[in-house]
Amino acid sequence: MIVRTWHGCVPLKYAESFAQHLQNTGVEHAQNTPGNLGAFVKMQIQADQAHFFLATYWQDIKAVKAFAGDEYDVAVTWPEDERFALISDPYVFHHHVATVTPL
Repeated sequence: MIVRTWHGCVPLKYAESFAQHLQNTGVEHAQNTPGNLGAFVKMQIQADQAHFFLATYWQDIKAVKAFAGDEYDVAVTWPEDERFALISDPYVFHHHVATVTPL
């Protein structure tokens, strides 16, 4: 299994609306891609920023590429992200894991 992780942050005033936007874009796009095994979003407030951590779970690298394209190490972003003043990490990380255990 592959866990794909991304991080981005928005000004605190956009936290709730960006959380919904992330659900409607990245999370739903991942969940609708064959080979996706799930998605998890965590939001952490730090000072005047809301940090978002997205982990998506995949059967294999072929499924990751179906979601993100050939340049799958680059973060998938959406044109509407700009209205939330999103600061997105430009790259994502892929972790090969045997299992995922819920907390």
